[in-house]
Amino acid sequence: MIRNALVAAAALTAVVAPATAVADPIIGTPPPCVGASDLAGPQFNVKKCGVSDVDQHRAGLESNGNAYCGPASLYNVLHYWGHQKDAPVGWLTTKVGNLDPKDPSDFSVITNSIWRIGVDAKYDGGTSLGNLRKAWDVATKPARDAGWTTSTGAVSTHENPDFAGDLAKKLNEGPIQLVYGRYKAGPTTGSLQRSGGHIVTVVSATGSFGGSTIQLKLADPGRAGDSGQGDYLYTQSAYESLDVTLTKRSIKEYVPVKDDENTREDESLEPGTYRTVTRWELTGPRYVSDTTRQMVEAFNWFDMAK
Repeated sequence: MIRNALVAAAALTAVVAPATAVADPIIGTPPPCVGASDLAGPQFNVKKCGVSDVDQHRAGLESNGNAYCGPASLYNVLHYWGHQKDAPVGWLTTKVGNLDPKDPSDFSVITNSIWRIGVDAKYDGGTSLGNLRKAWDVATKPARDAGWTTSTGAVSTHENPDFAGDLAKKLNEGPIQLVYGRYKAGPTTGSLQRSGGHIVTVVSATGSFGGSTIQLKLADPGRAGDSGQGDYLYTQSAYESLDVTLTKRSIKEYVPVKDDENTREDESLEPGTYRTVTRWELTGPRYVSDTTRQMVEAFNWFDMAK
């Protein structure tokens, strides 16, 4: 990984003046945010206020952060716990609760923090949900040392009788990380093949337990309104909450064979396999594509208590 030495060093030594945790500027408009925690009855309505919406595209990260959606979305989760719950999360002298993504003077330290999450999540051109949970464990160690308890886990869409309900219940504990795959047309008619993926932070969910659709609001680190414009790699964009709908689908997925680098043969030339899996298709005004369909595969959940 190519990294500016000064940026890397700052990640380990940044010292920020102490601050008292207060309610943060709210994702979405108009403010103020009104939280929700309604899990009674057949419908649910859950909304978390004070979640950050940091950009993943930043100068100093490999490829300007093109594949840092996982670390950036996890930073949003840590921001909630550091600011809204006053949990001492961070790395050495860098404490998330002392940083404000909207303050230009904190931009480089937050970039360093996103890089550090990538290191702890074993970034290799991307990150997995499992390794991001390990990065959470690293960032929350100061809290555990101070008497907090932490927990985390993952929930898959496949063979899950109530994915929507599980998402709402876990979101009620704290913001979650949602991963979706970009699926293109597969080799046979009606089949789909994964061609990439993206990770976002969920801040709101409404729907029904046992239902087949759910409405979400997302903090998406890769869809800043000013992306590609001016000095966007050096500044934090305005916070947004993006509306999406998830719809339960059963799809025929084509899974190609991966090449084993330890053999002479190129296994990727062998025929792949097909499987039927349950995914939740993500659609929304900012998620339109002529070549792929967005299929939610799983989410990471996080919880803390003292």
